[in-house]
Amino acid sequence: MDAGHFLLMTTDQLADVKFRLSEVLPQIAAHLSQRSERGQVAQYIPPLARIDPGKFGMAIVLNDNSVHAIGDAQEAFSIQSISKVFALTLALGKLGDGLWRRVGREPSGDAFNSIVLLEHEKGIPRNPFINAGAIVTSDVLLASHEPRETIGEILRFVQFLAEDSDISIDPFVAQAETATGFGNFALANLLKANGNLQNLPEQVLGVYHHQCSIAMTCRQLAQAGAFLVSEGRNPLNGFQIVAPERARRINALMMTCGHYNGSGDFAYRVGVPAKSGVGGGVLAIVPRIASIAVWSPGLNQHGNSLLGTEALEMLCKEMRWSVF
Repeated sequence: MDAGHFLLMTTDQLADVKFRLSEVLPQIAAHLSQRSERGQVAQYIPPLARIDPGKFGMAIVLNDNSVHAIGDAQEAFSIQSISKVFALTLALGKLGDGLWRRVGREPSGDAFNSIVLLEHEKGIPRNPFINAGAIVTSDVLLASHEPRETIGEILRFVQFLAEDSDISIDPFVAQAETATGFGNFALANLLKANGNLQNLPEQVLGVYHHQCSIAMTCRQLAQAGAFLVSEGRNPLNGFQIVAPERARRINALMMTCGHYNGSGDFAYRVGVPAKSGVGGGVLAIVPRIASIAVWSPGLNQHGNSLLGTEALEMLCKEMRWSVF
């Protein structure tokens, strides 16, 4: 079946979107360049604390594989919790709906690294995008493998999605994550104490900290997320990564849980599924239209990119993109 069958916009619609993007993207870049308040870079991971808060990039991949980018879209950054989208996709491929016996699907209303809710709910994380839920997902992927093999599996999957073998793990970030991740060790031990971790906490966290340390450019990240635009089919190579129903469900979790205790505000302001990371990146999905990656390392009070959120709000408003 030819690739044209899977285009979800007509040729005229695509041409109109591309023309509007050529006008809107420079306007966004010009507006944000004037902002003096850019948020606070993550301080608890030393390599992230040294990133220039003036950095800003955005890349948009439409469902015909065309790429539209501005700013520092070709500079690699630590994707951090955005990696949870790809790890979740792999875990669902291994366990299917059985995963939901170990992880919930509800917004937490708490910070991404909160331990209070996990203790209250007896070791069942509220969703797979808070740290505790992602640690359980890493445990699922580890299974009977060695941590190195599991880390390689996650990295190869991301490389496959983006069709880019140059994507790698930043070893300095991974080392810093392990050296400073005392809160994650507390979460992992509590999960283990409640019987929701099958492997040793230090092995699971080895996987988790390395997946968070994957470094990607906005362009690579937008390309890797494109399968969630086209009902689970990777438009770069035509492979069906997940079933359409699963793609919709991953998008639903991104909408309700992708920005932690700021998810409701993000949905209100932007209106599309998205997942943030404390490296300042955001992956946003406009179903049937576009995969968007934006990077601005300064964070707001919820640990989400301050200017990245504003850029997505401006973009979706001007392009009239929303799931509502």
